[in-house]
Amino acid sequence: MSHSDDIRPFSDDEVQPVIKRLISQPEFQDLIGRFRAERLHRVLPGPVRLWVRWQLRRLLGSIDSVDELQHRVAPLIGRGLRNTTDAISWSGLDNLRSDRPCLFLSSHRDIVLDPALVNFVLYKSGHATTRIAIGDNLVGDPMVADMMRLNKSFIVRRNLSNPREMRNAFLTLSSYIRESLGDGHSVWMAQREGRAKDSIDVTDPAIIKMLHMSHKRDGVSLAEAVRDLNIVPVAISYEFDPCDGDKARELESHYRSGSYSKRPGEDMESIVRGITGHKGRVHVAFGEPLGTGLETAQNVAAAVNSQILGLFRFFPVNYAAAEKLATRNQAAALPTSVETPEKAALCRAHEWLDGRMREIPPEQHPWFLGVYANALLRSSNLDVRQLQDPLAEEAS
Repeated sequence: MSHSDDIRPFSDDEVQPVIKRLISQPEFQDLIGRFRAERLHRVLPGPVRLWVRWQLRRLLGSIDSVDELQHRVAPLIGRGLRNTTDAISWSGLDNLRSDRPCLFLSSHRDIVLDPALVNFVLYKSGHATTRIAIGDNLVGDPMVADMMRLNKSFIVRRNLSNPREMRNAFLTLSSYIRESLGDGHSVWMAQREGRAKDSIDVTDPAIIKMLHMSHKRDGVSLAEAVRDLNIVPVAISYEFDPCDGDKARELESHYRSGSYSKRPGEDMESIVRGITGHKGRVHVAFGEPLGTGLETAQNVAAAVNSQILGLFRFFPVNYAAAEKLATRNQAAALPTSVETPEKAALCRAHEWLDGRMREIPPEQHPWFLGVYANALLRSSNLDVRQLQDPLAEEAS
C-alpha cells in the first residue's frame, strides 16, 4: 500500500461505484437541483430530485474513468457558470508550456469554485486539468469527500497535534505533489490554509517549506526545488462574492471575541452558496513560473504574493468599497495615481453596496467592505488594517 493511498484522488476503477453512491443520495440530488434549477427546486424539491437522478444516471451511468467524467461534466459546469456569472475571462495562458506540468499556487476566496474555475479555463483552452489540494475539514462529510476525490482532489491533513505525525503527513503530501508533477499531472494548491476571507491574499511560507520537504530529504536545495516544481501563481477575481455576508460575520466575531465557532454543515452551506450565488464578472489570471535565486521560503512566498497582487482584476465595486472605508474612517481615499472607473459605474457600485449593507448588521460593515476593498487597497500600498479597524472609526 502506498503512503499516499489515504490522501489520493479516486482512480479510474473506483469511479463508477462512487458515482452510483452519489446519485442515490437525496443530499447530492438537492445540490445538483439547486445548481441546475434553483427556483424550481425551491418550490418542487421532490420532482426536481427525481429529474436530477434520472438525468445523472443517463449522463454518468456508463462512465469508467476520471477523464471521461470531467469531459461529460464540463458542459454542465459551463452552463452553471453562465447562469451565475456575467462573464468569465482569463489571461496568462501563454506563460504555460503544454509539455510541462505546473504547481499552481492560487489566491483562495471560494472553497470549490477557485480550483473549479482554474480547471474549467484549462479545459476550455485545451490544457490538462489539475489535481487539487483540499483540507481534510472538507471531507468529514462523505458526500463532499466523494465529490472532491472524483474530481482529482487529494487531501491535506490538518489539525495534527503530534509533531512526528505532522511531519510524516507533510512529507507524504510533499512527496505526493512531487510525484504527481513527475508523472505529468499539474497541481492546484491555495497559497495559504483556508480562504482569505478578508481578501488579504498572503502566501504562507510554511507551505513552501512543506513543498520542499521531499526534495530536502534528497539533498535538493530550495531554489532547485522551486525550479523543479514549476510554481505558477494564479489570481482569481470575483466581482461579487456570494459569501460576503458570512465572511463579514466571521471576521467581526474574530475581531470582537478572538474566535468563531462554525455551525454544523456551515462549510457545505458555503460551498452551495458559492456555487449557486451570483458572482458577476470573473477573471482567472495565470502568472509566470517563478524564477531562479529564491533561496528561502520567505523569498518564494514574497515572489508569489507580488505576482498574485499584480494579477488581480478590480471592478467598480472594489473602488466603491475602498471609498466607503476611507469615508468611514476620515482617511485619505485612493491615491490620485490610481485610475478609477467611470462615474456612472462607480455610482451603481455604491448603490449596490448600500443595498447589501442594509441587510448586514452595522457592526459588520467594515469587514463586509474589506471583502471587496482590501486587495485593491493593498495594491495601492494603503494601510488595510487602519482603514478597516472599527475602533479607528470610533476614535475619530
